[in-house]
Amino acid sequence: MVAAVGPPSHDPGDYAERLRRLKSMLLLRSFEAALLRQPKPGFQLISRGEEAVAVGVCAALERRDPLLCSGRSIATVLARGMAPGPLLAELIGKDGGPNRGRAGRAHVSMPSIGFFGAHGVVGGNLSVAAGVAFAQQQLATGAVACCLFGDGACGAGVLHETLNIAALWHLPLVLICTNNGYAVSTPVREALAPARLTDLAAPFGIPAAAIDGADLDAVVAHTTQSVANTRAGQGPCFLELQCARLATHSNLTREERAAAELDRLHERDPLLLYERRLRSEGILEDALWAQMRAEVDTEVAAAERFAEAAPWPDAEQALLDV
Repeated sequence: MVAAVGPPSHDPGDYAERLRRLKSMLLLRSFEAALLRQPKPGFQLISRGEEAVAVGVCAALERRDPLLCSGRSIATVLARGMAPGPLLAELIGKDGGPNRGRAGRAHVSMPSIGFFGAHGVVGGNLSVAAGVAFAQQQLATGAVACCLFGDGACGAGVLHETLNIAALWHLPLVLICTNNGYAVSTPVREALAPARLTDLAAPFGIPAAAIDGADLDAVVAHTTQSVANTRAGQGPCFLELQCARLATHSNLTREERAAAELDRLHERDPLLLYERRLRSEGILEDALWAQMRAEVDTEVAAAERFAEAAPWPDAEQALLDV
């Protein structure tokens, strides 16, 4: 089953949570800007334009649910709950990070918050996620494993292998494709034969849905429902979250998209869209928005101070745990 879905209705009782989600998206955007201001930021994949995916998916998961993602991990791990200071230290290779500066954004992990790791290889976490889901099934934890990956991974054989074994073994696994339209600089239509990415799940009998990944409310609602279905024993599912990458593939990659296309994509900025929605619903007003921005600026500045003060790894220990 494939469905294109839009925003759900809301109860006034969730206004505080929706404001928290807006602030979380703002933090992700501001944090990445601070990272790029570092003297040596390293090779980074930026999530500008994909914040609703990270915040929405993490909001739909319980802490016990293992989350894995691609190498475009910064927004995801922040939304999952990693503190900005240690994450910034990790990303620039300092010892104050959760992996002591050795993982970076490509392999950062923190199982204590339910983040089982990023993977720098395209599609590299898909089969690992199936193994994590199998472990939850065997241990009867009631947890649902979730794996985020990009549209480029849909051309990898490991996705089909994972879909097959997940369906065959009825694994508690939610596979979420973040479709930003490009694998580096190759458009989806030039790399993948299926008319819809959700078609990939059909041969395995796995339910699939295409969702507007720029609509935070829709991402939360439909990911929550998919996770609930899987937790209830209905087996794996596949979600495609369609979004716009508003930055280049990486901070070291030249922008190859036309200016007119970039202008169109910026109309799908999830942060701007959600700010406008909350204003239109009377939830957000100027003073609250200014306060929110000031609080995020303070948090990001504290993270920058933390990373600056963090020590560099001891050369004699550089190869430990690698």
